[in-house]
Amino acid sequence: MTSEAVKVDKHYDLIILGTGSGNSIPGPEFDDKSIAVIEKGAFGGTCLNVGCIPTKMYVYAADTALETRESSRLGVDSQVNSVDWSSIVDRVFDQRIDLIAKGGEEYRRGDKTPNIDVYDQHARFVSERTLRTGQGSETKTISADQIVLAAGSRPVIPELIAESGVHFHTNEDIMRLAQQPKSIVIVGGGYIAMEFAHVFEALGTKVSIIARSQLLRHLDTELRESFNELAAKRYDVRMGRNITGVSQGDSEVTVEMDDGSTVSGEVLLVATGRTPNGDQLDLESAGIDAKDGRISVDEYGRSTSAEGIWALGDISSPYMLKHVANAEMRAVRHNLLNPDALKKMPHEHVPAAVFTHPQIAYVGMTEEKAREAGYEVTVKVQNYGDVAYGWAMEDKTGIAKLIADKHTGKLLGAHYMGPQASSLIQQMITVMAFDLDVREVASNQYWIHPALPEVTENALLGLEFS
Repeated sequence: MTSEAVKVDKHYDLIILGTGSGNSIPGPEFDDKSIAVIEKGAFGGTCLNVGCIPTKMYVYAADTALETRESSRLGVDSQVNSVDWSSIVDRVFDQRIDLIAKGGEEYRRGDKTPNIDVYDQHARFVSERTLRTGQGSETKTISADQIVLAAGSRPVIPELIAESGVHFHTNEDIMRLAQQPKSIVIVGGGYIAMEFAHVFEALGTKVSIIARSQLLRHLDTELRESFNELAAKRYDVRMGRNITGVSQGDSEVTVEMDDGSTVSGEVLLVATGRTPNGDQLDLESAGIDAKDGRISVDEYGRSTSAEGIWALGDISSPYMLKHVANAEMRAVRHNLLNPDALKKMPHEHVPAAVFTHPQIAYVGMTEEKAREAGYEVTVKVQNYGDVAYGWAMEDKTGIAKLIADKHTGKLLGAHYMGPQASSLIQQMITVMAFDLDVREVASNQYWIHPALPEVTENALLGLEFS
């Protein structure tokens, strides 16, 4: 930490760095506080502008196209005649996302929140609880009693690609392409890669995927193996490959791999993960501990090394998920207002979903992790196609997998792959959150027949207990 005296232009009660979940902190309870909000990009953060929300708008269009393309299994003769890419871009961004982001900034700058100042340049720490933002004559140095760091994360770019000179895209700009490519090479096998693979292939683009290991390798084995088999039938998947070279041609990018093979596409999408933005803030100047850009916080969201510093979301959380960032924001907001009655960060039973095709959702432990933890487990894998609504859909690949403690009836994990997975799993999230006994969950409530949740009912009934 620097000991040099720093001239401060303005002091605040609270500074919030980042306008994703962090922007939800200032409510009426903070009207008597002077607040600075710093956002160098578009208001709303990753989720609104380049992440969760716009991607799902593309996914919904892709789902519709794919269902149309595959409708012959239902006796329906239909086809996708064309995809108006520019219309999709306009609907998602011009008509929706950009207006919301602009409106969010205008609201914070307007007279409805007169206690809040907005700074729109990058900021770095120069001293304890003191930040410098802006450039040249526009530079401002501001300080605060409390600072909340919610500056998110950014895409990881492998050094070989970053230094190659080829033109590549990430999730932050791929959705704004001027026109839909005829072919795309996607580097990565995680959830971002799989969602965009689904989007582009469903809309008519030839998709090639290069992954160092299996696709969605974090999934429970049952789902992972099934998904990888399905993906290999739909995409050109180069699994277990490392990139050795990248070159730019007149109309295509060519990627070379360690087995001597190559793959080319009009567009290159890099989706190899994300990294916290803490390394861009000169944290050491304020005595803030971090590792690889991730700020170290305690169970309440406080910096472990610097007083008055809080952090939430991708910059500090073990979970890079919007619903977790929102929950952490609520905890930090409470803790700012109630320093003598702190709430812990809510990190129990965190669910997640991958909006690819088939859709995937999960909560709790995989079977392997449950066994490693010493549980004697009971497991049931239920096919969508074995219940009436599954018949209606002619579903051949959907599964629900439940893992429970054989002696106590405690649900340890739930894993879905198939239509409506992200909705179906919500009942199992409730079961875990309220510590319900799954031996009673199936029989002590009605399950609407013949709705798809019967997949869950049958999975519960199929669990065997001692």
